[in-house]
Amino acid sequence: MNRALSSSRSGEHDIGRPIYTDYTDSNLAAHFSTPGFVPISYSQDYPYEVDVKTERQTFVNNVPLRHDSSVSTFNAMGPPQLHATLPTFPSDEWLQEEYSESSRQLSQANTLMGGQRVGQSHASLQANIPVDDYDRPLLDHFVDNVLRMIFPILEVHQRGSARARSVLQSLETNKSYFHCCLSVAAIHLKTTSRLHGEQIDHDIMRHRYEAISELCKALNKDADHEHILDATLAMIFFHCSVGAPDDYLPDIPWNDHFQAASNLVDKLDLTNQLIPCGPMHTVPPFSMSLTTWIDILGATMLGKTPQFAHSYRAKHLSGTPSGLQELMGCDDRIMYLISEVACLESLKLEGRLDSSAVSTHVTALGGQLEYTQDADTTLMSPYSAETGAIRPDALTKTMTAIFRIAASIYLYSLVPGGDRNQSRTINFVNELTDAMSYIPAGPFGFDRSLVWPLLIAGAFSTPTSSFRLVLHDRVTALGDLAELGSIGRMYQLLNDYWRLSDDPVGPSFPPGANELELGYQYTDMRQDAIPSAPLLSPGVREIKRQHVHWRDVMNRNGWRHLLI
Repeated sequence: MNRALSSSRSGEHDIGRPIYTDYTDSNLAAHFSTPGFVPISYSQDYPYEVDVKTERQTFVNNVPLRHDSSVSTFNAMGPPQLHATLPTFPSDEWLQEEYSESSRQLSQANTLMGGQRVGQSHASLQANIPVDDYDRPLLDHFVDNVLRMIFPILEVHQRGSARARSVLQSLETNKSYFHCCLSVAAIHLKTTSRLHGEQIDHDIMRHRYEAISELCKALNKDADHEHILDATLAMIFFHCSVGAPDDYLPDIPWNDHFQAASNLVDKLDLTNQLIPCGPMHTVPPFSMSLTTWIDILGATMLGKTPQFAHSYRAKHLSGTPSGLQELMGCDDRIMYLISEVACLESLKLEGRLDSSAVSTHVTALGGQLEYTQDADTTLMSPYSAETGAIRPDALTKTMTAIFRIAASIYLYSLVPGGDRNQSRTINFVNELTDAMSYIPAGPFGFDRSLVWPLLIAGAFSTPTSSFRLVLHDRVTALGDLAELGSIGRMYQLLNDYWRLSDDPVGPSFPPGANELELGYQYTDMRQDAIPSAPLLSPGVREIKRQHVHWRDVMNRNGWRHLLI
């Protein structure tokens, strides 16, 4: 059952060698630094050591009824830099009222998506989850309105209900996971209900902090590694489904969490585990499938090699699946090849390959991407003509085609001198645009499952490309969902990137001129806000403004997005 896969964490450096980061870097403290928050000291064994006092007081008609206070000391894997004493609020009726209003607004959508049926089937599990009365509305909001948003492709494959039951069981038994989910529910409630103010932010940060606190306690015990991994992955992934692009609350970047998750994967040897699924079939653990998804596409966010790149290469060669197609819609082979492209880009950025070697690898990987294409390239509507239901095979075939095209765009962008105006890139973007017509759009569609390929196509689209209009129309069709999670962040990033990369031809000035810096420093600066350039002297030529990469725009804005 366990196929022997060569370890991906040793040996000489090649295209698949993982890149390690120092997870004990004291600079992580800056991620949670906000005015009025107390700095945190560090220990050698665990990166963070925290003394925290939490207080809550309940009032009825301005009469204090209960005062709760607790103090905990623990070492942490991440810096929950909250104020030593969390703020108290005079009442919790606001949450009850806002939750009720939000539930009324979302009830129709839940009915259309089968939410009522799911709620009934999970009612008994939900009732077993221990929760304070104050937090009950957040738990209900998570189950009723957030849970079905997280794994839409699993829902199509009729495994969503099983995954939902697993989530509910984790809510009951895994305290860190529980608080992570309630923090996510509060973020979703804040965004969808247009809530503003200290109260909802308090609940977001309170549960975000408690999730880290419980995680640290488990780490100190060095036990329940599966629970720790599940909670850590939830902290990374669930945030991709909720929250506005302009979220200002302090949080730990996803890649810092992922370093800890990858260490747990190594400790549990998950890359080599397969679980029986039926008499003749085995699948990897769900946590490993989710790790693979985050690792591969997350590496492209950073320009780094995936942590488990060697394992993916071995699985690609042996034909071993990682459960990605049912989880996120793309054929595992395409994802393995995206991992290879990320490895190639990392080596290129490090200067370890010259132009000739890069071109050779691009040609080889391009041939492998073409080899994965089905003989029948016809794409069809995923809706069944008889029942109107989504056909999983048709949907994932189209999604795989879209990921394959995006992978090709990503790959050929590494060719020295590559440019979005080249005919090959234009053809790829047009092909992806055509394929999008077979993906259901709107609130009940699957655009939110295609954030990464949409990012890649958008970053290499020309100003006149029809892709941009199609993307605008599809984002508009999402309504309020366009503001949630990765798709909102992706579209904000693309608009900022286009604003820089599409600038009209301007004059070139000698060193010391600040036009290039002015055009890049502030993403909200418009052309009319840029100071007038000096008169051109003879011999000064006109060129386009400095070339930028979409990743540079993220870095300049301080965005640590995981756009999947």
